[in-house]
Amino acid sequence: GGGQGASPTAPGPTGVHVAMSNTRNTPIEVLEVTFPVRVRTYAIRRATGGSGAHRGGDGLVREIELLAPAQVSVLAERRRSAPAGARGGDDGAMGRSLVNGVEVPSKWQGPVRAGDVIGIETPGGGGFGRPGD
Repeated sequence: GGGQGASPTAPGPTGVHVAMSNTRNTPIEVLEVTFPVRVRTYAIRRATGGSGAHRGGDGLVREIELLAPAQVSVLAERRRSAPAGARGGDDGAMGRSLVNGVEVPSKWQGPVRAGDVIGIETPGGGGFGRPGD
């Protein structure tokens, strides 16, 4: 989930799956019971929506600690270009994918050890209209 772009009549919603299919917002409890992980953070990524007459929605932050060695794959978007604002609205913040605080590419896979932390910071949506309009 991330921030959706604003529209001519309303701000963009925060922390939603935007134009996605085949994805889920799996509850923390299900992840922790099913896999050897601990979810350390699941929060709104504040101030990541672009400003404008209507502000873009904010993205999300997840930090997942691995409790056992694993092979991790990241398939993410909006890591190299920001979600564009419209009609004078500012761009939303780009997303980031991290392993132990070090940024990795948007398409990445690799081994991780027990104790490593995977961080996913999803992008904010673009704002609509010039701020103050």
